[in-house]
Amino acid sequence: MTDATSGDGTRAGSTAQPVGGAKGPDELRQQIEQTRSQLGDTVEELAGKADVKGRAKARAADLRDKAGAMTVQLRSSAAHAGHAVQGRASRTGHAVQDKAGQAGHAVQDKAGQAGHTVQDKAGRAGHTVEQHVPQRARGAVRSGLGHPRAVLVAGAAAGALVVSAGVLRRRHRGHC
Repeated sequence: MTDATSGDGTRAGSTAQPVGGAKGPDELRQQIEQTRSQLGDTVEELAGKADVKGRAKARAADLRDKAGAMTVQLRSSAAHAGHAVQGRASRTGHAVQDKAGQAGHAVQDKAGQAGHTVQDKAGRAGHTVEQHVPQRARGAVRSGLGHPRAVLVAGAAAGALVVSAGVLRRRHRGHC
C-alpha cells in the first residue's frame, strides 16, 4: 500500500468512492467527472469560508435588510399610535368643548337673572328717587333713568370740569 488508500480500497480522510473497481474506460471517466464535481464544490465552499470580505459584505447586506424591515415596522407602529392619540385627543377636546358650552350657558342664564334682578331694583329705586325729586326736575330724572350711559358720561365730564377749575384756581393763586 504505497498510495493513500486504506485496506478497503478508499482514500484515507475522503468520502469518495473506492478507487478500484472501474469496469471500463467510460465508467472511469464518469468517476473522474464525479470526483471533479465534488472537488469543485469543496473548493468553492473553502473559498467562501476564506473570503472574509465577501462574507462581511453579505452579513452587512442581511443586516441592512433587517434594519430596513424594522424601520418600516416601527414607522407603521408610530403612525398607528399617532392616529390613536389623535383620536383620543379629538374626543377629549369635544367633551371639554361641550362642558365649556354648558358652563357658558349656565353662566349666561345666571347673569341674565342677575341683570333682571338689578334692573328691577334699579327701576324701583328710580321710581323712589323720582317721587322725592321736585316736579320740575322729574323730566331730567326720567331721561337719566332711560339713558344711564349718557348720565355717566355727563357726570364724568362735570367731574373733570370741577377738577380743572380747582387746578386753575390754585395756579392763579400761586400754589403750584
